[in-house]
Amino acid sequence: MNSFERFCFGILGERMKERRAEFYSLRMNLLAARIKTPIEAYVSTATVTSYITGAIAGFFIAITGLLFGIPNTILSSGFAPIQLYAYYEAFSAAVLMILFLAGIFVVKSIVYNIYMLYPGIVAGDRKRKIDATLPHAISYVMAMSTAGITPVQVFRLLSESEIYGEAAAEASYIVREIDIFGKDLVDALRNTSLVTPSRRMRDFLQGAMASISSGSDITEYFRTKSEQYALENRQQQTFFLETLGLISESYVTAMVAGTLFLIILQSIMSVISGESSPFMLYAVIYVIIPLGSVMFVILISSMTPEV
Repeated sequence: MNSFERFCFGILGERMKERRAEFYSLRMNLLAARIKTPIEAYVSTATVTSYITGAIAGFFIAITGLLFGIPNTILSSGFAPIQLYAYYEAFSAAVLMILFLAGIFVVKSIVYNIYMLYPGIVAGDRKRKIDATLPHAISYVMAMSTAGITPVQVFRLLSESEIYGEAAAEASYIVREIDIFGKDLVDALRNTSLVTPSRRMRDFLQGAMASISSGSDITEYFRTKSEQYALENRQQQTFFLETLGLISESYVTAMVAGTLFLIILQSIMSVISGESSPFMLYAVIYVIIPLGSVMFVILISSMTPEV
């Protein structure tokens, strides 16, 4: 923990320990994201940070409201009774206080929810990266095991290989369980499988654990999983290419032919009606085409598999 997290834990840590059971899913996301901050300190930091940022935002919102004369605007708009002019200072103070409290509530909620969602986002990103590198990592594991290297040393070598990314990072936690906590390989595999965000990694580790416990040929198991994941990767790439072709056809139809038709249609209608500022034509050119293109870019980016 850094100094700020220790400060927040000192303020709310004991209270958060009593509510530990309420944050079970958050705790699992922290473990899956490999965020090393304890759950009590993390929630304490989220709470204190949300209140601090909320207070700062509320202050600036109230000052902005004062500078822009929001109390005067409300009085002059006719929405407030005319009698409030006699209590202008009290009315202005009440409006600014409402702005201050609203700023605190809104910003505090946003910041707190960002803290709560962040571990899940990180865990999801790690899941995608693990799934992308896992087939290659298993091929490496299979090759090492075929050479006669023991399973513990195989996972140790995998953890030291940076080219396998997050799959190697998961292997490093298996090695940590063995070297630091004194676990045997089966317990290390079990503990790691419980917190890994990747279902494929979890299945692989649990299968390895069952293979070692039953005394079966672990090398053959690695070979079988390597072939399985290689086949799944090929199927995934085929599905992605087919989906990409469908999206490209949709883009040409909607964003090229469709918008071109709308532009021609709106141009003809503007000439016929004598309209000097065709709003719909501007909307198509400056809003629909850019936003639609960005939407397709985001869609393709989100579904593109990691390589």
